[in-house]
Amino acid sequence: MKAVLRLAALSAWSRRLTLGLTLVAIALAVTLLLAVERIRTDARQSFTQSVSGVDLVVGARTGGVQLMLYAVFHAGAASNNIGWESYRALASHPAVDWALPLSLGDSHRGFAVLGTSADYFSRFRFGDREALRWREGKAFAGVFEAVLGSEVAQGLGYRLDDKVTLSHGLVEHGPEHGDKPFRVVGILAATGTPVDRTVLVSLESISALHLDWIGGAPLPGVAIPAEFVAKFDLRPKEITAALVGLKQRSDVFRMQRFINQYRGEPLLAVLPGVALDELWQAVAMVERTLLAISALVVLIGLAGLAATLLAGLNERRRELAILRALGAGPGRIFLMLTVEGVLVTTAGALLGLGLLTVGSGLAAPWLLERFGVVLATRLPGSQELALLGGVIATGLLASLVPGWRAWRMSLADGLTPRN
Repeated sequence: MKAVLRLAALSAWSRRLTLGLTLVAIALAVTLLLAVERIRTDARQSFTQSVSGVDLVVGARTGGVQLMLYAVFHAGAASNNIGWESYRALASHPAVDWALPLSLGDSHRGFAVLGTSADYFSRFRFGDREALRWREGKAFAGVFEAVLGSEVAQGLGYRLDDKVTLSHGLVEHGPEHGDKPFRVVGILAATGTPVDRTVLVSLESISALHLDWIGGAPLPGVAIPAEFVAKFDLRPKEITAALVGLKQRSDVFRMQRFINQYRGEPLLAVLPGVALDELWQAVAMVERTLLAISALVVLIGLAGLAATLLAGLNERRRELAILRALGAGPGRIFLMLTVEGVLVTTAGALLGLGLLTVGSGLAAPWLLERFGVVLATRLPGSQELALLGGVIATGLLASLVPGWRAWRMSLADGLTPRN
């Protein structure tokens, strides 16, 4: 067996240029396959860990997926709001430990603006129940104070005490509340969640912005300067949604039923884990398609390997015939060609894994900044190892074809090749 392996390695080295190009093609195909799998896995983990420790997400009655999209990911718009009194009744329920109000609808240069309470910074959790951390500054206390997510601050170059002006609506160039600028008092550390792409202000700030607005437009001839807003009642009349934590997890279904049957107004309570699974299933077809395309690229690379070995057989007939004449049986010839293909496939797979490791380290900061995907630098997981095993096994099958063809060659055909 050692002799066969040595012959296969020497034979492959003698044709290193041709096989080297095939090896690079296999390595790139394996890198693509493993990258799709790793990004899919890490994206799903980042996706499901965008909010942690929340038992229920509450909003106006709509679809559970839609509620999660605008309440957690700040994507899309709510079909309706919920009244402040309904929120207070919910927050004061004996089973509720804490509740965070969320008010959405404004934006700043394409980033969502979230109105909430100062408790948000101590109660909100992400990942494995990790708390929000400050890069610098502190939580808002005044009406026109804002806290920025890491991506907002980095992307727009903001620092503490800078002024920011919010826009009405979610359109990037919507009408601005130019007469009521906010002062940046805090910047959060990166979390890899939608919080990084959010401007956080108080609920009273949202009310103050819209004192002289009605129906999504400023009141004609009415302008209330920022220094006079304190004279008004700034308690919110409605909010978009709420995050709820319970004293006991065993009460979650009972509390969900209470909210869904609430008589004051039509409300919906969803379990974040269940809703996120539904949301992920909605895009599962895309990830399966990407994985299938990557697998097809690998198959093309392995087909190229088989074609290269087959094409080289005509040039190697005399070499194989000499080996037969020296006592190598058909089985050893078959084994040598097969091992040669497996060696190239294995080397390509390992090179692809190395390229993935290097690429992951280089792309991780960009993916976190642009898409909020935390690409972990880690050893290959079980799924990735299974894919590598599948690639090597498929390479073995592809190598059987030239091995079988060499086995069929006769000694006379090798010593006296036909023109």
